[in-house]
Amino acid sequence: MSAHPLVPLSPPSEIGPFHIRPASEDDLPALVRLDTELFPDFAYPYFVLRQFLDLYQDRLLVLDDGSSLHGYALSALSADGRTSWILGLGVAERLRGRGLARRLMQETLRRLPADGVHEVWLTVEPANTAAITLYHSLGFTRQGARKDYFGPGHDRLLLALRH
Repeated sequence: MSAHPLVPLSPPSEIGPFHIRPASEDDLPALVRLDTELFPDFAYPYFVLRQFLDLYQDRLLVLDDGSSLHGYALSALSADGRTSWILGLGVAERLRGRGLARRLMQETLRRLPADGVHEVWLTVEPANTAAITLYHSLGFTRQGARKDYFGPGHDRLLLALRH
């Protein structure tokens, strides 16, 4: 029997000293700090991350070493439940290149079929070649580009993973 196409190799939730787990309310201050570090121009305000936690707690995964958060992935379901959007993915700059973003994405994708998801969408900055390479390696394909997607001068590529 073949694996569900949205499920790359299932990673363990333990990655060396790191653990991938759903975020908790206690994580909010660290999550806000991390998001601001990762995306200074587009960081989610505290109140938005608070509401994401309330709405998507099982889909807001954090990379934790027991004392600090070092990354996160956030996905959300469409109204019909068949499509998911990746709303955020990031790993602290000092830890990049270790496969941690891949593991966060794999864990996110591993969880989605249980919700009936048949496709996953995301946007990425056209100049972010590392992220684009990661997404392509996970099976995402380019679906187009959107000029000014996040406002004037902030273009995005649209990628999707379907089965």
